[in-house]
Amino acid sequence: MSAVPPQPTVAEWDADLVGGNPLAWDGYTPPREETVVTGRTATYAFVEGRFDVLGGSMGAVHGERVVRAYRRAIDERLPVVALTASGGARMQEGMVSLIQMARTASAAQAHAAAGLLSVAIHRHPTTGGVFASYGSLADVRAASPGATVGFAGPRVVELTTGEALPPTSHTAESAHAAGLVDALVAPNDEADWIHAVLGLRPLSPPNPFWADFHALSPRESAQNAWGEVQRARAEDRPTGTDVAWMLCESWVELRSGDPVVRAALATIGGVRVVVIAHDRRADLGRPCPAGMRLAQRAIALAGRLGLPVVTFIDTPGAEPGPAAEADGIAREIAATFAAMGALRSASVAVCVGEGGSGGALAFGHADRLLVLEHAVFSVIGPEGAAAILERDVAKAPAVAERLRLTSADLLGLGIVDGVVNEQRDAIAAAVADALTAATPGDRLRRTDAATARWIRK
Repeated sequence: MSAVPPQPTVAEWDADLVGGNPLAWDGYTPPREETVVTGRTATYAFVEGRFDVLGGSMGAVHGERVVRAYRRAIDERLPVVALTASGGARMQEGMVSLIQMARTASAAQAHAAAGLLSVAIHRHPTTGGVFASYGSLADVRAASPGATVGFAGPRVVELTTGEALPPTSHTAESAHAAGLVDALVAPNDEADWIHAVLGLRPLSPPNPFWADFHALSPRESAQNAWGEVQRARAEDRPTGTDVAWMLCESWVELRSGDPVVRAALATIGGVRVVVIAHDRRADLGRPCPAGMRLAQRAIALAGRLGLPVVTFIDTPGAEPGPAAEADGIAREIAATFAAMGALRSASVAVCVGEGGSGGALAFGHADRLLVLEHAVFSVIGPEGAAAILERDVAKAPAVAERLRLTSADLLGLGIVDGVVNEQRDAIAAAVADALTAATPGDRLRRTDAATARWIRK
């Protein structure tokens, strides 16, 4: 077991299981102490790898213990915490070892399908079959700083490919930068992080852009649509992540390779939720396909766990460049719409700054869609509309008026459910009220009603 157990063990499971020698491998003796220990604490089931035994390799008993742990966790309605440390499949057991990847992955998926949460911390090293099966299927994942993390171990890669790896490859830090793990957690911090993921204690959100937050903008109200667009885009106006962090009492980050889209298991007003927020200061505020996939992952997790989703929108639209096109930005926007539409739990969206086109609306297809008083939402940015309709970007101010993109316009069109005053208490109250009132399926009733107003037989 680990030097600093996240929680005391209440019961160890299946310690009596002993393996065999299916390949009659010369000199191989199945270990009496296996490469994984399973059991439960007062609040969760655990699977803990032991690299000190045969390099943590996964053989038949390792796989069987993990499968039984997930099945027992389903029966007892427990989350699973996997603390991985492994060099991969056990070669001395051949294909009997390899098939444990399929068995453990299926067991982890069954646990997820039962609506239960799973957590993983990849300790040093975590590679091979464990990493490519149940280790990577956890809902929320972390790694120990400095740990070797990857599918094939670095030595195997170098010897089989004949190429030296860069020092940044196969590290916890590179996995974190790529969004493959959600956090870097030092051994002494494992308990706090696990408990935060499980909702047993809070993990504070980052500080918002304005530490002393009183209003989203101190300026007097803009007098026209173009003025509202400029105000929504103002550099000193807090963005989606600022408002999210201001309202959340706890925040456990879910990462991707896109800095624009942030997601977390969080708490708002004492209610455990999944939050998705835009940071318009990152990469021009345009979500890329990885950000859309992060949103889909977060929405799916909320649906399985029965948690509400709250989104904070502030983006001029999705990234339109060639790299995003090649990575399927249109498909990922569509998939995000579909994920929001299929969500079985309630959802609330708040446009806090600029909402632009489908790349923004994919995050706003919620049971309650609110807009802050001086935010805007449009089918396209005024500049783009002017370029298309007038062939003159300089005409954007005039086109903005015609787009009916202000909060009052949006309410009048039936696009949003409410306009929110730009004060912290007012925003918090509006989100709390919306979470109470929202019913799954309202998202379609609102959009259907807004459409029906303009259909004539």
